[in-house]
Amino acid sequence: MTRLRTGGVRAVIGAVLALALTGALAGCSSTGGKRAEDARRAAEAQGRAAVDTPRWTVAMVTHSGDGDTFWDIVQKGAKQAAVKDNINFLYAHSDEAQQQAQLIDSYVAKGVDGLIVTLAKPDAMKAAVEKAVKAGIPVITVNSGAEQSKAYGALTHIGQDETVAGEAVGEELDKRGKKKALCVLHEQGNVGHEQRCGGAKKTFGGELVNLYVDGTNMPDVKASIEAKLQSDKSIDAVVTLGAPFADTAVQAAKSAGSKAEIDTFDLNAKVASSLQAGTLGFAVDQQPYLQGYEAVDLLWLYRYNADVLGGGKPVLTGPQIITKDDAAALVGYAERGTR
Repeated sequence: MTRLRTGGVRAVIGAVLALALTGALAGCSSTGGKRAEDARRAAEAQGRAAVDTPRWTVAMVTHSGDGDTFWDIVQKGAKQAAVKDNINFLYAHSDEAQQQAQLIDSYVAKGVDGLIVTLAKPDAMKAAVEKAVKAGIPVITVNSGAEQSKAYGALTHIGQDETVAGEAVGEELDKRGKKKALCVLHEQGNVGHEQRCGGAKKTFGGELVNLYVDGTNMPDVKASIEAKLQSDKSIDAVVTLGAPFADTAVQAAKSAGSKAEIDTFDLNAKVASSLQAGTLGFAVDQQPYLQGYEAVDLLWLYRYNADVLGGGKPVLTGPQIITKDDAAALVGYAERGTR
């Protein structure tokens, strides 16, 4: 006679109760819908897939450096979609283009069922992505590289148009009556960063100046911004290109005795609370959670049903300008790490 261990019994009982709860909730109306959603989330938290398709493996390789909270949000979206879709999700990153390409090659050699990659430095990624496509591995690009995605053979690109996002920033600066803005680029060679500042310069009625800093050295970032603000008192706005750099810019402005407004690309809990407090002027949200979630979900749809979204064009997740008035509604999501 086979005996179940205590943990096994509990797991079985838990599964039976969850199924019973789901069945009971099916007949409910308004409150029933909420309870059903709670049950679904509980199932996901326990690692139960919502599909019975094969256990496919999907790998994501990004250009992120260590400790970048933006990519924590992307991963959270990807991981939750992976649970739902019965996907084995793998993640690797390097801010060195050559290493990122090598990571892609390693996953191709392992024969993964799908790849999600960023093309911040597209020329260095071209051969690796094309090798994956030639090997029959479907590829989706996210966040950066919309212009090269289709040419390299990817199914689609998910993210914001960086030039359009930059143009939105320039327009917002004009609305706020700004005359001279500093655009802080924290990663040399990142085409998306150049596009953001270039887009802002295109639509901004005032003067926009680029400042290149070493994003891997936050004290250096602070010192560089502080020095620029001290030497040019006419700067009345500073735009950082990532949420982790916004607070550093606030500190730099304070140390420099500058009244320049600090604005930023991307959103996290700190940015949301700073918007509420009025420490930051506005943020540009490209919804990183959605980028990760949709990338995994679209690869599952492609393998399951040969579905492709976008019609040859990028699937846009932004930009959305977030101000103090908007921040209150988003703080809770940002605190749980999904915005």
